[in-house]
Amino acid sequence: MLNRRALVFGAPLVLAGCVTHDGPMTTAPGTERDARYASMYGTIENEPFPVPAVDLSEINPKFLRREVAYRTNEQPGTIVVDTENRYAYLVRAGGRAIRYGVGVGKQEAFNFQGEATIARKAAWPRWTPTPDMIKREPKRYGPFANGLNGGVDNPLGPRALYLYRGGRDTYYRLHGTLEPSTIGTMVSSGCVRLINQDIIDLYNRVPVGTKVVVLPVRGADVS
Repeated sequence: MLNRRALVFGAPLVLAGCVTHDGPMTTAPGTERDARYASMYGTIENEPFPVPAVDLSEINPKFLRREVAYRTNEQPGTIVVDTENRYAYLVRAGGRAIRYGVGVGKQEAFNFQGEATIARKAAWPRWTPTPDMIKREPKRYGPFANGLNGGVDNPLGPRALYLYRGGRDTYYRLHGTLEPSTIGTMVSSGCVRLINQDIIDLYNRVPVGTKVVVLPVRGADVS
């Protein structure tokens, strides 16, 4: 059985012309902000499985959820994934967006480009590695060829948003993670990962049918 720390993987997406700049934080710096984040990323107790508090010392503060100024031609309600800078934006009205830090796949894993639609949402989803994943790493993924039920050791975490194009599954998802310390990095083999508290927040905000657009990586490092 795989160690829960070993189950990290991912996926890509790409396209949308927009310019972004950070706006002011929605809370004051210092103790008030720290308390807000401690609450935002605290233990969630009303779930079928425990969602533990996040050790915020392991995550660069710039990747924590906040509302920012964001200029884009995309309509409010659209999700824009900036793979190069490791952010996902939920576009809001008035030139604003909710920004989430994400972990993304290594640059060579980015082979999906364009727009997608969230055609399915799942809480505590079942995970099944793709045939390509099993072929690439049979010892790692082969034991899970028949799938893994949702739970604390499932690499999709507590929520998953399934991306489709033209009515067909792209096999890319926005989902939670077993390793929140990897948020802001390019280490997985594909999908876009969010802190578990963040994917729950995003899941609750977007309906099936939501448009997802992902920006291309332009030579970003893998740190």
